[in-house]
Amino acid sequence: MLNFQGEKVEEVAKTLISACLWNDSVENKSRAYDVSPQTVRNYVEKQGMEVTEKLLERARKISLEILKGVNEIDLSIDWTTKTWYGKPVKGLGSSEKGNSWNYATATTKYKGKVLLLAFIPQVNGMTKDEIVKALVEQVMAMGFKIRLITLDAGFYTVDVLNFISQFKYIIAVPVGDVKVYEEFDGDYTTNSKRHRRDEQVKFRLLVYSKEKVRRKKKSLVYFARATNLDLSKREVLDLYNKVRGPIETSYRNIKAFLPFTSSTKFVFRTLIFVLALVLYSLYTIFKGEVGREEFRLLLILLFPDLFNPENFTFNVIKTLIYTIDLFLRR
Repeated sequence: MLNFQGEKVEEVAKTLISACLWNDSVENKSRAYDVSPQTVRNYVEKQGMEVTEKLLERARKISLEILKGVNEIDLSIDWTTKTWYGKPVKGLGSSEKGNSWNYATATTKYKGKVLLLAFIPQVNGMTKDEIVKALVEQVMAMGFKIRLITLDAGFYTVDVLNFISQFKYIIAVPVGDVKVYEEFDGDYTTNSKRHRRDEQVKFRLLVYSKEKVRRKKKSLVYFARATNLDLSKREVLDLYNKVRGPIETSYRNIKAFLPFTSSTKFVFRTLIFVLALVLYSLYTIFKGEVGREEFRLLLILLFPDLFNPENFTFNVIKTLIYTIDLFLRR
């Protein structure tokens, strides 16, 4: 899984993978394998980008195997934010202080499994439409036709709307932006001050309400969706929840495998997130057979044999390939 080059490659790999499985800190696990935290950081900082790309290829390969024979998919695009406390990292986080950053993914749900198809880290200066375009391009390069795109309200901009209008789409809309506080189903045109009149986007706006109780007082809260689908209002809302809902669960599962680290290096934090993502992708194969925690314990129980210094790398690859092949054939 981790094809670093060097004398300490096995110790570094053990440290990173076990930190993911135990949901522990990289620094703490490094001591268990007789390697210094700085050595682990040096390996990742020097070779991390190449290793990260190969890890992503593994995750995509798992998804492609499960989707073999599927040509058209529903795509869900969203991002997750991870915040840390300590020294800010300039220019790499999504916040002004640099204490948080976003990772965006494109996923699809197939036979109850939420599968990763595309990934991109967001850095300061990257626009929302650039994120969406990059993810869509990755998916289309895999040979899939996009039947429907769903996006969270965080992506609601004129530029994103202009881009996704070439597909069937449903995107959440901040009610405060459209200022429609009643049940509504009709045409709407954006009025962004940053864009010319001919750059505005016209779409079908759906607004609905939910009753909420707070301190024994009932009130209506309004939600909005933009779409170009010619379906009933109820069908559009149900379809949005069906396609987009699972991505929230997938992020929770990814973070369950995400280790802690004191390193503020962008490459280090990106690699451990992608490693957690790959472990989640492996878990999707088992989903329905075992739960997430059972899957974690299964791999942990395998580790005493896998961590034989003489055949660690060979056995890791052999065992994972055999397991993936076994479940894909079922």
